[in-house]
Amino acid sequence: MKKIALLTLALILFNCNSNAQDSKKETKTYKVSKTDTEWKQSLSDKEYYVLRQAGTERPFSSKLNKEYSSGTYICAACETPLFKSEDKFDSGTGWPSFDKEVKGNVDFSVDYNLGHARTEEHCGTCGGHLGHVFNDGPRKTTGKRHCINGVALKFIPKKDE
Repeated sequence: MKKIALLTLALILFNCNSNAQDSKKETKTYKVSKTDTEWKQSLSDKEYYVLRQAGTERPFSSKLNKEYSSGTYICAACETPLFKSEDKFDSGTGWPSFDKEVKGNVDFSVDYNLGHARTEEHCGTCGGHLGHVFNDGPRKTTGKRHCINGVALKFIPKKDE
């Protein structure tokens, strides 16, 4: 009888399907939604690779990495404001880095692409992949480092008043 109970318990444990890994596959409907073909037509190859395929640009390859003028960083796909220049800092990583996002315009999820959990950032309007957020940013502010692919952004300089 004990063998049957143990066998039953083992079958239950090994056959349980967890939804934890499936949660990252959950699809959200975004305000700006296009077909794959439409995205390919409206984005450059590099933009498409990063924004739609969750790719990563080479470090130190973006001209926005060293952009420190006053202004706003917007989504390269849908022009949603994502980051402000006053929140940008030089992390030395080779990617534009910010200590906070424009609240409500960036969505977060978890990816396991490197074998461990990382917090991934997406444009809250079109769902485009932006980069990842880490807890090694400036301690005097938020302690966060939003490590963003420059190709996912466009910079809009602040107009002199």
